[in-house]
Amino acid sequence: MTAESQQVQWTVDGLLGLFDVASDGDLFVGPTGLANEDDRQVVEGTQILAQAIVAVAKRFPDKSVRSAHAVFARAVVVGAPVMLTVDVIHEGRSTAAAVVSAAQNDRRCVTMTILVDVPSADVIRHQAPMPDVASPMEANESPMPMIGRELRLVDVTDINSPDEFGPPELFAWVHYEKVPRRDELRKALLAYFTGHLGISTTMRAHRDIGTSQAHHTVSTAPMTVTISFHEPVRWEGWLLYTHESTQVGAGMSYVRGSVHTEGGDLIASFTQAGLIRPLRQADATIDVRSRL
Repeated sequence: MTAESQQVQWTVDGLLGLFDVASDGDLFVGPTGLANEDDRQVVEGTQILAQAIVAVAKRFPDKSVRSAHAVFARAVVVGAPVMLTVDVIHEGRSTAAAVVSAAQNDRRCVTMTILVDVPSADVIRHQAPMPDVASPMEANESPMPMIGRELRLVDVTDINSPDEFGPPELFAWVHYEKVPRRDELRKALLAYFTGHLGISTTMRAHRDIGTSQAHHTVSTAPMTVTISFHEPVRWEGWLLYTHESTQVGAGMSYVRGSVHTEGGDLIASFTQAGLIRPLRQADATIDVRSRL
């Protein structure tokens, strides 16, 4: 989704179009995007999470999505649409919960649990401060092409390189030319980026290994993402995604993060569990674009 190809240039507007799933009876239908010969054919797991957030928001139009937890059990590939089934667990006046199952070609791939509520007035309030890091203009431009989005990394030149060695933390400034007007699309856009840099953050603390080796010599994939939205979820200008890898071992990594506005408001927190394992010999026979 984030790679430039000869056939198509991805845009934020096109991405939001994928997120804005349509209902088909009791189901929501999520397109996966366009297939390209030179792009990876595995769909970003957080794209499916973003679609589920929009589906649940449409199911509960009088409530606000507050948290979502996704388990990416099976890869979704570009091509056939994803069918999202919203199973309502509870629907009350102030809160509601649903489990969303995403299936492709009649095979369940992703399961998500989503909480919605009616936000209330504060009883108490505090937030973690925004980290004291370089500003977006002082950070390094990062080539993650998508028309309408800009990415800058603090103190990192090439996040994919095995030569980029440092502490297991990463600060990423993200800017969108247009911020969605609809609340659920803003939250979907926030959730989408949570899966992009977690594994790179973990690898950064270890010499001679980097994301450029993913799917070639090591097998990597986000396996779970959890995100909580802290109302109100509004912003202008840049967003700071903070990533901290607190543990890696036994083939899995754990990353926690936060999203601050440029003005310092904490609007979301997230975690990611990622798979980092040796590439199995059997995987070498699979096209690299389809490997985990």
